[in-house]
Amino acid sequence: MSILENIQGHQDLQSLNDRERAILCREIREFLVKHVSQTGGHLASNLGVVELTVALETVFDTAVDRLVFDVGHQSYVHKLLTGRQADFQRLRKFGGLAGFPKPEESDTDAFTAGHASSAVSIALGMARARTLLGERYKVAAVLGDGAATGGLAFEGLSDTSVSGEPMVIVLNDNEMSIDKNVGGLAKHLSHLRTDQRYLDIKQWYKRALLRIPGGKWIYKVSHDFKSWVKRSLIPSTIFDEMGLTYLGPVDGHDLPALIALLRFAKDEDKPVVVHVLTQKGRGYAPAEADPALFHGVGKFDPTTGEVASSTRETYSQRFGRTLCRLAEGDGRVCAITAAMPGGTGLLPFKERFPDRLFDVGIAEGHAVSMAGGLAKQGMVPVAAIYSTFLQRSYDMILQDVALLGLHVVLAVDRAGLVGEDGSTHQGIFDVGFLRQAPGLRLLSPGSLLELEQMLSWAVEDQEGPVAIRYPRGGEGGYTDSAWDGGKTSVFRHRAGKDAAIVTYGDLLDNALAAAELLEREGIETAVLRLLTLSPLPGEELAALLPEGPLVIVEETCTGAGVKEALAWELEEHGFHGRIAGLDLGHRFIPHGDIPSLRRMCGLDPEGIARAVRKAAGREE
Repeated sequence: MSILENIQGHQDLQSLNDRERAILCREIREFLVKHVSQTGGHLASNLGVVELTVALETVFDTAVDRLVFDVGHQSYVHKLLTGRQADFQRLRKFGGLAGFPKPEESDTDAFTAGHASSAVSIALGMARARTLLGERYKVAAVLGDGAATGGLAFEGLSDTSVSGEPMVIVLNDNEMSIDKNVGGLAKHLSHLRTDQRYLDIKQWYKRALLRIPGGKWIYKVSHDFKSWVKRSLIPSTIFDEMGLTYLGPVDGHDLPALIALLRFAKDEDKPVVVHVLTQKGRGYAPAEADPALFHGVGKFDPTTGEVASSTRETYSQRFGRTLCRLAEGDGRVCAITAAMPGGTGLLPFKERFPDRLFDVGIAEGHAVSMAGGLAKQGMVPVAAIYSTFLQRSYDMILQDVALLGLHVVLAVDRAGLVGEDGSTHQGIFDVGFLRQAPGLRLLSPGSLLELEQMLSWAVEDQEGPVAIRYPRGGEGGYTDSAWDGGKTSVFRHRAGKDAAIVTYGDLLDNALAAAELLEREGIETAVLRLLTLSPLPGEELAALLPEGPLVIVEETCTGAGVKEALAWELEEHGFHGRIAGLDLGHRFIPHGDIPSLRRMCGLDPEGIARAVRKAAGREE
């Protein structure tokens, strides 16, 4: 029997020796490669934090202590070590194990963590709650995978430094060194600070002084003097300058050193930053060679590392290809990404126009504000940001783009349901908050060609702000297009006299399938698709609708779509039929494949047909 099979939590890990923990780490990597190759998921980041997570779970009892991940996609090892090994067969599947921390799954998941840079702020809130309530648990945050590039991380660090709250911030540095150590002395002292003998002596010194009269004052003076000497001899880190105690860097794959350093940091009566150097993809050669590919990977051959791929072009790829063509003809066109050049299809743009591609890191608010500055001075910026992450730039869209009517193009990737990444990543709110921005045109292509046409129009012909929202993956069954630069805002794909379905984006296929089901029952149903979501084409749509009831079908959260505004527009233009709405409901949507999620929410063909029957008074 393997060691991993016997691990259910903190107590089991504490009973292991160094040799057994090393074997455990090897078993964890083998387990991850085997299971993620079958389910898909975030592999490289989890392979990189195996030793770190084993050390954290050994030092902290996460059923009591609070361990906050940032971002949570590197929490697979944590889940393995806290009693969820059997659930990995259904990782990220509908009704199965989530790919991110989820408190509903386990008390050891301290907080849901899907977006970056918030862990320090959350952990500080927990630490302050502990102090105010007189409780004694420990608090730790894991900050890594680019999350430290986000401004919120620095806000949290700044407040933590003045709070005095005892907590541990683990900086998981897997791509770059935050502060380069210079010279032999710095290297020696860095090693000394992570040596177990040094840590033991320091703890003994502190305890001994605190037992004698005046010892607390002596310890403070000697500690302040030592800190002054250290700052004088070696370059300080940003954490030192902020007033945080900094330890490291330490090899994130040296398990005994990690455990020793974390135990020391845990016992400190103040906030401590532990700088850990890890390697993404560690222990699996294909992931080590291409950590970006194996960051979020689909099914693959665990022996060869060959990833199953599709030859079908995606919206992201067509966006990137079109933007390259536009940039070729206009030197003002530039692109902005928030740490997602690959995911948003901008790698070809980066290769061809490196001076006009700005990767700002995980800083979506900054990306949009910078786009405003670029546009104000004559450039044509196109910011490609996932829908779920664009939420973090809401204020900047209003204040730094829309208010001045600036020519900024927002390419809203992963709009609508995205599937297996779950509630933190579903793009189901952008229609609502983008429609609130006065003067911003919001477009919704239904095919790759429409995306190309809309992007060309937005860059070349528009003067104010434009947002184009498109789904993850490739187009559905509809591939024709006749969009003519904003003159046509509604397509009627099917005529019908008894009822109508109005939708947008890639829900069209399900709407057409629903109309076919209804036709067999004698209900002739028109299907119309909106291309423009702001402003809404009320007059044009009203002219195309039959007199019967209308069902507006949207892949948005209730209240975050167009139903209410479109109903008002239609009434203004003489449509007096009954209007009903069908959407995802007023809730967050869990993880799972998109067909299962749509079926759950009634957005599959049968569910849409059922809503039309109800609106038409023809319920079975």
